[in-house]
Amino acid sequence: MSEQLAIAVDFGGTSIKIGVTRGAELVDKAEPLPTPAYDSPEAIMAAMCATMKELQRRHPQVVAVGLGMPGWVDFYRGVLYQLTNVPVWNHQVPVREVMEKELQLPVVLDNDANCMGYAEWKLGAGRGLESLLCLTLGTGIGGCIVVHNRMLRGRYVSCAELGQTSIDFKGRVGPFGNRGAVEEYIGHNEFTADAVARYAEAGIGKSLADCSPYALELAARAGDPVAQQMYREFAEKLGCLIMNMTYAFVPEACIIGGGVAKAGDLLFNPLRECLKEQLFPVHYDHLRLLPAHFGADSGIIGAGLMAVDYAADVLQ
Repeated sequence: MSEQLAIAVDFGGTSIKIGVTRGAELVDKAEPLPTPAYDSPEAIMAAMCATMKELQRRHPQVVAVGLGMPGWVDFYRGVLYQLTNVPVWNHQVPVREVMEKELQLPVVLDNDANCMGYAEWKLGAGRGLESLLCLTLGTGIGGCIVVHNRMLRGRYVSCAELGQTSIDFKGRVGPFGNRGAVEEYIGHNEFTADAVARYAEAGIGKSLADCSPYALELAARAGDPVAQQMYREFAEKLGCLIMNMTYAFVPEACIIGGGVAKAGDLLFNPLRECLKEQLFPVHYDHLRLLPAHFGADSGIIGAGLMAVDYAADVLQ
């Protein structure tokens, strides 16, 4: 079924990527839509549908549509409650119903981190494994959980919103009053701001641009002690999240994607050390830490795979 064509959407706060997928291949893609250009959910969906109809015209073999959106999703009803980082989308919208009526195709809607996880589970770094923890590290921290070949989905709203889980019960306050939310420590903006403050404590003036995750990676590899310490502390905080999830459901692997994950050994080596110190030996010995295989295309590929499986009534 994965060889069939699907229209897939990877929705971001800056741009909306729409393309046509065949399995792990992105066979066509439209010009990205600028998310901030639209003043309502209806305007956003109208623009998306116009683009998808053009792709449908070019590829009449398309069998379904998959939408990966970074918000609070009711997978079973195809409803989006709120869209993260898109202020105009602040109320419940029946996305699947609207899209299916407009496009005359089956439509599946899921959280974007689940789409990333689906791609990695089916065809990427987690292929062949039955229980996985997938994390996307970016402005927010997204999660996907697979247990015994079933992706976990909340009954009424997205589950695996792991960026909102706590690593400090007296810590920083998350957007819903949740103290110690891990996203408030290792989200890109927070990581960058903390680095600026750490340099200032050392008497070194740095701008936010100087302290992007990539800039810090380069500085750490060049021997900068502040940047090196920032990455070690990042690994400790991320390790706390992975430790909690490992004790909760014992995944075979943790697959990590997103910007900071591109640092490779700079992140993964201290992360392994942190987990070895905190996990029961059997847990640690059977847990693989893996970088995501599909990189920036994982969301759109996963949305396409979900769409094809949804149309065939075999979506897991």
